[in-house]
Amino acid sequence: MTKTQRTRTAAVIGGGIAGTVTAIALREAGIEADVYEAYDYSADGVGAYLTVQVNGLAVLRELDLLRAIDGLGFDTPRFTFHSGAGKLLGSMDTTGSRGDGLVTRTIRRAELYQALRDEAGRRGVRIHYGKRLASYGDRPESYKDTEHADRATARFTDGTAAEADVLVGADGLLSRMRTLIDPGAPRPRYVPLLNTGGYAGIDVGAEPGTMHMVFGREAFFCYMAAPGGQTWWFANVPQQAELTPAQLAVANEGWRDRLLRTFAPDRVPATTIIQATGDILAPWNTYDFPRVPHWHRDRMIVIGDAAHATSPTSGQGASMAMEDALVLAQALRDHPVPEAFTRYEAARRDRVEKIVADGNKKSGEKMPGPVGRIVRDAMLPLVFRREARKPSTAWVVDHRIAWGATV
Repeated sequence: MTKTQRTRTAAVIGGGIAGTVTAIALREAGIEADVYEAYDYSADGVGAYLTVQVNGLAVLRELDLLRAIDGLGFDTPRFTFHSGAGKLLGSMDTTGSRGDGLVTRTIRRAELYQALRDEAGRRGVRIHYGKRLASYGDRPESYKDTEHADRATARFTDGTAAEADVLVGADGLLSRMRTLIDPGAPRPRYVPLLNTGGYAGIDVGAEPGTMHMVFGREAFFCYMAAPGGQTWWFANVPQQAELTPAQLAVANEGWRDRLLRTFAPDRVPATTIIQATGDILAPWNTYDFPRVPHWHRDRMIVIGDAAHATSPTSGQGASMAMEDALVLAQALRDHPVPEAFTRYEAARRDRVEKIVADGNKKSGEKMPGPVGRIVRDAMLPLVFRREARKPSTAWVVDHRIAWGATV
């Protein structure tokens, strides 16, 4: 009689979008996945909103998750770009050339978290809160050549531990898992911009379904019409020196006034929208990772922002994490560790690093200086006319991953 093969397990560190989608994908691959989240359940309201591009939505479709987010947020299939003087510089379609019915969607981060987490629970994923990763340990030597061989242990700061076949670090920009894999891992690279945003209780007549991007005289501003008469917005404000948490707290005290002064020279509705916003999000630094040398070691691996954080300018953070989740689950479904990790990295590294580089380049275009602004505003109409004929970003949004494929 053949001994029954035990179910493989995974401990996913981090309960955000990357971790939750990964756990769901691993369950689809026949791997029992638990999620360990550092924060308490009460931290659900953290964050503003995000845009899920069509390549990310395609992943959700492969995992039958689109129905879980049905009715959340609103479609944003078009970008328009304006100078601070209000001149239209060009426009861009965000749906790509696939024509498969998917449309870029903008969603409140907390609502997306909750929808994915609830669906994960329905599919048998257990989520453990208040579990901050402290260290990692292999199984003791006495377990070698037994049914427990080649398993790993995640140890948490509350003294508890979780044992699994693989540990997946989906713990974000400040990933603890990344430093456990490689103590010499680089720090995130500071991108000299502060981020902020909010929800204004005002309708400024913006075209529905369009993200209106403004290259202002001193900073970048984006606004869009949301259902119900609201206007959602974000801003990127130049900040050459990286600010500490204490400095960010000080900066927040006069943040609304600073934003109003920053956008006062621009002939767009930025100041009207800022004035009509009840609670403006406190400013936060922008970071990315040009390259994380080591994504995996032993039975540990990092994905999403822990491996390749990209500037928000790319608009691909959530979608890249969703792609990671699907490819990692495919690799672990079809191959043993460490081959699965090697194949996963080979399938993902070039693509994500190219997107990180592109996002960093676009961040730099938001703060070119007086002469650079003139050149940029003169050149962008030509760029967008060329984009209309042959989109240079089609390789990003047209990317599709079939669940049935082998990595």
